[in-house]
Amino acid sequence: MRQRFSPDHYVTGILAGDRLLLSRAITLVESRRPDDQALAQQVLDAILPKTGQSVRIGITGVPGVGKSTFIEAFGTYLTTLGHRLAVLTVDPTSQRSGGSLLGDKTRMETLSMHPAAYIRPSPAGDSLGGVAHRTRESMLLCEAAGFDVILVETVGVGQSETVVHGMVDFFLLLMLAGAGDELQGMKRGIMELADALVITKADGDNQAPANRARVEYQNALHLFPPTDTGWFPPVLMCSALTSVGITGVWQTIQQQQQLTIQNGYRNRRRQHQQLAWFRSLLRQKIEGRFYDQPGIRDQLASIETQVQNGILLPAPAVDRLLNPLSDF
Repeated sequence: MRQRFSPDHYVTGILAGDRLLLSRAITLVESRRPDDQALAQQVLDAILPKTGQSVRIGITGVPGVGKSTFIEAFGTYLTTLGHRLAVLTVDPTSQRSGGSLLGDKTRMETLSMHPAAYIRPSPAGDSLGGVAHRTRESMLLCEAAGFDVILVETVGVGQSETVVHGMVDFFLLLMLAGAGDELQGMKRGIMELADALVITKADGDNQAPANRARVEYQNALHLFPPTDTGWFPPVLMCSALTSVGITGVWQTIQQQQQLTIQNGYRNRRRQHQQLAWFRSLLRQKIEGRFYDQPGIRDQLASIETQVQNGILLPAPAVDRLLNPLSDF
């Protein structure tokens, strides 16, 4: 049976940078057990004043773009500057296949062994929304433990980009060159979320295609309407193998952070993210309590059959579920 500690024990250990207690606190956050959730909440409440001081960076890109290799090189560079780095992942595919999270951690061999770095995969078998809430809470725990740069990686594609964008200060989109018509293959919505685009694997014979892709992407970004951040997303190139361009990526992030802190945008962005997190949790709680009502699933099955067969329209069907005493 797992040993249980007091909230104060967790808090003291986390603030002292104890990785074992940090990992156990994240495990509490990920647990579905009510007693674990209650304990996790006490820990989160206590460490909250020590959070919010990190730079939160989201990283996404199509499969094969080299996210793990980039994070290995980028993270290692940050540690040489004296930063303490935590890498968290959001993986909506893990609930179906188990994902490749442990494989990703294995590929980051140097970084995962570095004393100034901490890598934590997201839990499998959960909804994307659930994983996202746990990632937010894990991020707060890592900040309290002294990690001043948090990388949040999307392992899956699709909705996870929007979710990660909603919890970070800087959203980095990794792109490949020489993979067909890049602009046709990239969703406009994802490009609009990006604070910077980085063409990866810009080395050897791929340097010229990478430079052409950089120009194409830069031209495409100029067609997008301006944002209210005061920041225009640049298109960069880098090679994780040679480390060329890695310094430029960090300098770009620092420039954007300096600008958005000065003009107040970063603070407004974080406030909006907090409010969106609250509203999302509220919706989940309300939905959960609705389905937990006695007999509701039998009623739901009956009404769904009537809707499916065209006997009952969706609007009055919803009213009947929410107000069973209504006269139909």
